[in-house]
Amino acid sequence: MNDQNLIIYDFNSLYKILEELSLDLNFNIICADNENSLNDKIQNINNYLIISTRKNFNINNQIVLDNLPINISNLIEKINIQFLKLQFNNQSRVKINKYSIDLNSREMIFNNTKLKLTEKETNTITYLSKVKKPVSVNELEENVWSYQSDIETHTVETHIYRLRKKILSTFEDNDFIISKKDGYQIK
Repeated sequence: MNDQNLIIYDFNSLYKILEELSLDLNFNIICADNENSLNDKIQNINNYLIISTRKNFNINNQIVLDNLPINISNLIEKINIQFLKLQFNNQSRVKINKYSIDLNSREMIFNNTKLKLTEKETNTITYLSKVKKPVSVNELEENVWSYQSDIETHTVETHIYRLRKKILSTFEDNDFIISKKDGYQIK
């Protein structure tokens, strides 16, 4: 079964056309005749896209067809492009504790507050989040900075210090990255 779901909202003629073509499409087609039906469908499925003739401001992931008629092959192409965009955006979000990290925009987000991160900061946070034990400075130098461990440098310590300071000033969180005798860890 496909994991992409196209919900056609209050547009029965389009539903019938796409239902006839469903064997050749790479997404499921679902009909929602009214707002209650639409809300039920949204709550019970993931990875959905809604297509309608009017904009619904309470709902994300929608295509509004306000310039009809439309060529069916152009419509299917538009739908596939939207599904690709959704997949890309979903893959770019990483949840770490109470924060969401957007890898594309390099932002750390909590309660609509955003903190802009550098590429190294993003890489450091994601690396630390994947390891459940403290990570040594040498390991971070090798895996995040691609440095040789025999080089004397304080790059990692300086970056972590500045990153912790940014997180503290933006989110008032002094315990996101903790320092232990063996290295650094995300709590």
